[in-house]
Amino acid sequence: MTLLHSRPTQFQKIVLRHDWKVEEIKDLLEQPLMDLLWHAQCVHREANPGYKVQLASLLSVKTGGCEEDCAYCPQSIHSSSDVTGQSDLSVEPVLNRARAAKEAGADRFCMGWAWREIRDGASFDAMLSMVRGVRDLGLEACVTAGMLTDDQAKRLAQAGLTAYNHNLDTSPEHYDKIISTRTYQERLETLQRVRSAGITICCGGIIGMGESITDRASLLCILANMDPHPESIPINSLVAVEGTPLENLSSVDPLEMVRMVATTRIIMPNSRVRLSAGREQLNREAQILCLQAGADSIFYGESLLTTSNPAVMADRELLAKAGVNVNWDLND
Repeated sequence: MTLLHSRPTQFQKIVLRHDWKVEEIKDLLEQPLMDLLWHAQCVHREANPGYKVQLASLLSVKTGGCEEDCAYCPQSIHSSSDVTGQSDLSVEPVLNRARAAKEAGADRFCMGWAWREIRDGASFDAMLSMVRGVRDLGLEACVTAGMLTDDQAKRLAQAGLTAYNHNLDTSPEHYDKIISTRTYQERLETLQRVRSAGITICCGGIIGMGESITDRASLLCILANMDPHPESIPINSLVAVEGTPLENLSSVDPLEMVRMVATTRIIMPNSRVRLSAGREQLNREAQILCLQAGADSIFYGESLLTTSNPAVMADRELLAKAGVNVNWDLND
């Protein structure tokens, strides 16, 4: 397969595949960086004319007290971090935050609940009201809240939910080193329930958790062989939080994030690739490289669940300097 073209006017033709092999993806991840960037650029410019970037805002509706033992997460009851369980936010404060996010330029509002699984009752009814309210504002609505049943997925779809986020986090081979309270298969089954209900999938992973390059390729292989591909793929780098089992791991080399974004863009050309957790640890130049490599969405605002995120004005300046296209006023 030819990866490079002799002239920048010749773009890589987009070919959708669902039969990727781990070794193929590993070869892409390990390409010389200039070759990998060029390949990703060709695909990205063909798939995303005009270099448009979506702005998504993320709010933690229910923080802390999660029963899962995810080694990276300060919201787990198994960690000794300083994120303590808090009461769920009620509907109107959440919708007020959604209005503020829209006014700041976001067109997707994501809401997170630190739950192992959704349970029927008042909290789920409030979630449905939030989804309806966010959609009434003209925003896309995304929820992340753990596992769910077929009926719950159907009710979320009826409420107008745009997307459900449920990350695979890492490869099947590395998974048991990160999480023991939920199986990989359970994650895949949750995604299938979401897909069957007609809700789009937001599913990605985290690098920097002690995994190998082969693990990264294995994770991407599973995503790329889904048919259809996940509509949204968050690429996160570990934010090592004190009190979590991974607190002493070193920061990821920013170029590893660039490689992960570029490879994701190449193998899933039409998916939205979200530059997610860990972005604050990237300098301006590294973030621009990620945008060049194929990232076409950022989480935008003051916080990203329980870790910080670059401020709104800094994001605006970054995107302006990168020359990407963003619709700052959804009323236009």
